[in-house]
Amino acid sequence: MSIPPQKRAELKQIIHNQLTQADIQQRIKNAVSSALSQNEGDTEPVTEDQILSDLKRQGLVQNLLEKLKFESPIYEHETKPATHKPIDEEVLQAKITQKAAIDPTRRYVYLQVLGGKAFLDHLNAPAHPKAVDQECSTFSLHINFRGQRFRSRSVPVACEPAFCESFLLEIHSDESGEGAVMADMKSMLFLADDIHLVVMQHETDGTSSLVSSHYIQWRNVLTATHQRMKKSIELMGIGTECKIPAGILDIQLELIPPTREIALSKDLYEAQLQLEKQRIAERDRLFLVYAKQWWKEYLQIREEHSSRSVKIFAQDENGTNRLVCNYVRPMSTGRLLNTPRSVARFVSAFVYEKATMIGSGTKNQYWQSMHSFLCCKKGDHEEHSNLLCSLLLGFGLQAYVCIGTKKTHSSYSWVMTKYCDGSVQFWDPVSGLRYIHCRVEPDDPPIIDQGATSHPFKTVDCLYNHESFYANSQFLNAVETCRFDLNDSSLWKQMNRDAIHSVCGAGKLNSSTPFPPLATPTLDAILVSSNLEIELRSLVVDYRSDFDLITTWDDNLSRLLAASLASYELERQSGIPNIGNEDFQDMVRRAVPNGNTFKGFPLQVLHRDARRAFKTALRNSVCTEILNCRGDQVRHSLRVVVSVLPDDVLVTWVMFACRYQSVL
Repeated sequence: MSIPPQKRAELKQIIHNQLTQADIQQRIKNAVSSALSQNEGDTEPVTEDQILSDLKRQGLVQNLLEKLKFESPIYEHETKPATHKPIDEEVLQAKITQKAAIDPTRRYVYLQVLGGKAFLDHLNAPAHPKAVDQECSTFSLHINFRGQRFRSRSVPVACEPAFCESFLLEIHSDESGEGAVMADMKSMLFLADDIHLVVMQHETDGTSSLVSSHYIQWRNVLTATHQRMKKSIELMGIGTECKIPAGILDIQLELIPPTREIALSKDLYEAQLQLEKQRIAERDRLFLVYAKQWWKEYLQIREEHSSRSVKIFAQDENGTNRLVCNYVRPMSTGRLLNTPRSVARFVSAFVYEKATMIGSGTKNQYWQSMHSFLCCKKGDHEEHSNLLCSLLLGFGLQAYVCIGTKKTHSSYSWVMTKYCDGSVQFWDPVSGLRYIHCRVEPDDPPIIDQGATSHPFKTVDCLYNHESFYANSQFLNAVETCRFDLNDSSLWKQMNRDAIHSVCGAGKLNSSTPFPPLATPTLDAILVSSNLEIELRSLVVDYRSDFDLITTWDDNLSRLLAASLASYELERQSGIPNIGNEDFQDMVRRAVPNGNTFKGFPLQVLHRDARRAFKTALRNSVCTEILNCRGDQVRHSLRVVVSVLPDDVLVTWVMFACRYQSVL
C-alpha cells in the first residue's frame, strides 16, 4: 500500500513516539545482543530476517502494530479534531482502528457508552428489540464537550436500552493558544469543564422530549491504572423529577494517547475537586449576599417594586439555581446564519411549548440549558429569548432579554436591541417579528396624536445579558412610556458588573459546560420535501375516497405553488410583506383555464410528520373546502417546501390548492 508523501512524516513521528513510549528500543537492543551472542563462532553473520523472526516470536512486533493501528491518523477519513463513531459489540476495537482518525499531536478523552439499564418508565417495552423500527419510540444521546457536539444513533426505547456508542473528545490546552500544546496531567487536572450528556426520547409522530441531563466528571480517569476506567452513572429526571432516577448508563473513559506521567493519586484529585467546590460555594455565597442587599435597595425606591417581575435567579432542568445572566452568552453562527434577521427566523422555528402544569398547582417552570434546548428544539419563551439574545450578541449587537408581560396580561420575555443612534427595537423570539419602539409621552395632552403601538408587549420589569442586569425603576413600567436610557440610574437600577462577572464571566468555574456551537444541518431539504409531499398526497387521496370523491392532480399547478411558499418564507425572514406576490398571481392566471376558480391554503408547521400536518390542515375551514371540493373539472394541487436550518431545525410550508370550473 502506497502512502501519500504528506503522510510519511506523520507516520515516522508516530512510530518514533511509540518506540519511545513503549521502551521498545531497549528491548530491540537486547534482542540483537542476544542473537549476536548466540551466533558467536559461526562463520555466517546474523541477518535482519533472523532478528525480525526473533522479535516476532517474542510478540514485540505484534504489540507495536496494535498500538500503531489504534493511534495512527492514516485511516479512511481525513484527520479532524474529534470524531464520533458507532461501536460494534463483537469487534469493538477492530471498528475503532478502522474508523478512528486521531491526530498524534493532540490528546483525547475516549468515551464509550456500553449500555443502559433501569429505565423503569419503560418496563413494558421489549427487553431486546431486534431492530430500530420507524413505528417505535427511540432514545438518542447528545454530547457537548468544550465546543464539540455529537449525537448517537437512535435505539429502541426499552428498560435496558441497547446503547453502544463511542465519542472521541479532544482535550484542548489553553497554554500558548487553544490546542497549541498537548495537554499534560497538570493542565488536565485544572480543566473544570464536564462532559454534558443529554438523553432524548423521540416518538413515532416526530415529537421529542428531554429524558435526562447529566454532567459527566471525566477527570477521575487521570487516577486510573493505564488511564482507563469503567463506571456507571445514574441519570436523574428533569424539572420536578430532578431527584428521581431516570436510568443508569455504563460507560468507559480512556485517555488517548496515554501520558508518560504517573497516574495522579486519588487524594490529589479529590483535593482539587474539593478546592473547586469551595471556590464555587464561596463565590455563590458572596454573590447571594450582594444580591440580597441589591434587592433590598431596589424595594426601598418604591413599594410597588415588590410586585414587579424582577427575576434574578432561575432553575435549570437539573434543579440548580443559576443567575439568569448565566443563560446568555455571545454565540457565533459561523457560516450557518449570516444576518440577525435570519437568526430571528431560526429561533422562531423552535417549537413554542409552554411549561406544563402539575395538577392545579403553579406552572412547572425551569429554564433549559442551551445544549438541552438545542437538542429538544422546543421550549418556553424564556429559552427562545436566551438563544436569540446570545446569537444577536454574537453579531456584536447590544442585546438584552426583557422580562415583563404581554397585553394579554400573561408573563412573557423578548429581546431588545439598542443601536448607536439611540433607537430601540424589540424582537419577538417566538414569532420572529421585529418592532420599533416609539415612546409615548404620558404627560402630553390628549389632543397630541401619540400613534398606536404595534408590538404585543405591555410591561417591562428587568433586562439582562451575559454581563449586565437592570431593574426598571421608573414610576410606570409600561413599555410604551418606558425610557431605555440604561445609563440613567434614576430610570434603571443596575447590578454591579464585577459581581456578575465573578459568577458568569469567561473562564470562571461554572456548574455548566461552555455554550455549544450550532450544528451543520444533516438533512437533505429536497429529499425531505419530496417524501413529505408523497405522503400528503396519499393522505389527501384517502381522505377524499372516504367521501366517494376521485382525486386528480394538476402537476404543473403544483410546481407553481412553490413560488408562493418561497414568498411566504422570505416574508418571515425579512419582514417585508408580499415579496414576489405579483409574479405568483400572474403564473396562476396563466396556468388556470378561463372559467375556472382557484383556491389555495398555505400552512406552516415545524416538523416533517405528514399525519400531524394533515390533521392541522383539517382544522381550517378553507382547507376542508379545498379537500372536499366537488364540481366539474376539479383538479387538486399540492406542494411542500422544507427549509432545513442549523441543528436540523425544520420550517415546513405546505400549500393545498384546487381549481374547478365555475357553474352559474
